[in-house]
Amino acid sequence: MVILWTDALLLLLVLLLTAGAFWVRRNAALRRPCRTVAHSCIGMAALTILLLFLGIGLLDSIHYRDASSPSKEIISVLDAWLRPLRVNTEKTYSAPFAAYAYSRELMTDPTTGALRWDYPRLEYGGAHLADPARDKFDDLVTKTLRGLLKGLAVCGGASILAWLRRRRWPRAPSLRLVMALCSGIVVLGFTVAELAQFYHVLGTDKVGEDVLYQALKSIRTGLVIGMLTTLIMLPVAIVFGVLAGFFGNWIDDLIQYLYTTLNSIPSVLLIAASILVVQIYMANHEAQFTSLIVRADMRLLFLCLILGMTSWTGLCRLLRAETLKLREMEYVQAARALGVTAPVILYRHILPNVMPIVLIAVTLDFSALVLAEAVLSYINIGVDPTTYSWGNMINGARLEMAREPIVWWSLTAAFVFMFALVLAANLFADVVRDAFDPRRVAS
Repeated sequence: MVILWTDALLLLLVLLLTAGAFWVRRNAALRRPCRTVAHSCIGMAALTILLLFLGIGLLDSIHYRDASSPSKEIISVLDAWLRPLRVNTEKTYSAPFAAYAYSRELMTDPTTGALRWDYPRLEYGGAHLADPARDKFDDLVTKTLRGLLKGLAVCGGASILAWLRRRRWPRAPSLRLVMALCSGIVVLGFTVAELAQFYHVLGTDKVGEDVLYQALKSIRTGLVIGMLTTLIMLPVAIVFGVLAGFFGNWIDDLIQYLYTTLNSIPSVLLIAASILVVQIYMANHEAQFTSLIVRADMRLLFLCLILGMTSWTGLCRLLRAETLKLREMEYVQAARALGVTAPVILYRHILPNVMPIVLIAVTLDFSALVLAEAVLSYINIGVDPTTYSWGNMINGARLEMAREPIVWWSLTAAFVFMFALVLAANLFADVVRDAFDPRRVAS
């Protein structure tokens, strides 16, 4: 087993989230807002989508050396699971569900020996068809129905087992929606898996690599950039923002000077300089980075560190302003008059009231970081070009969109997957914010 830096940090973050969930479950004051979230149809549906993305990202974060490969390359569990998509590469572009290449080539007629311009057959996509023009539609319908039946059979068996165990169906509309959504995901997964054995469901890119495989592999990059960067910036922003607003005086002046100075440095130039330093270090210490995946992982880790150190200032300003208002509230003044110490006031009165702002800012930052990766990759200061990411897919698609005929599927796949992750995160954060907001509860 091979443990990369981002693998360890991502697994550590998942463990912290799991421990936090158990702590919230044992806390009586937090169980009520958790029940509110559990009864929200939108919140539970968004959480289901997020857990699906997280599960795929975790499968892609368990790496090991492939013993069957001559070079002992490092692959993940997701790579082994998606092996047909990984190894069945074509020569160049092919459209979704195509049996022929997307561009004409100079070919030799096997009967006459004459040269002609024509669309060559794909090596893997639709290779089982004798006559694609005649048989492809019926074959697609047959394999789609077969995948649907497999998915429905699995969902039906799981439903029967759940009914035998509980003897009744859940009455909560949110749980019913989660069951329906999970069933839809299972059915869709079996259908795509059935079709992907014989076709490129989302087509192939310029080098003939399956676009569906690229989109699924890019999930881990989006999660790493969004979650690890948030993990880095969140403690710094909360501590500095609350301390600056609550104590004021020289502490406030020092923290304001710190984030004002940091904001005066163009973030793009700082990121570019940091990435350049990392590249120089890896070039001078090639013995430590013998694998492409190790080099790409180190660049991804430093990108998260730089983004985390440059993105905490906005949340820090918001928390400082909110704390300046909260410290003048009557209940805080009463606590001070009763002799309550400052750490207790911060823990019991200030932090619970600033957490809704933290949730909103974290969600917006997570979404912005996932989207910013595409911009950074566009100007070649994002993740390594060998790393699978939606940003690299979009960066490659900018030239494909200018082709004639247009190659649209790479950009569409990256957009759909990115849109689903960001939308689910925003919807879930809105529900959590409303449930945990003490002012909303009081009203």
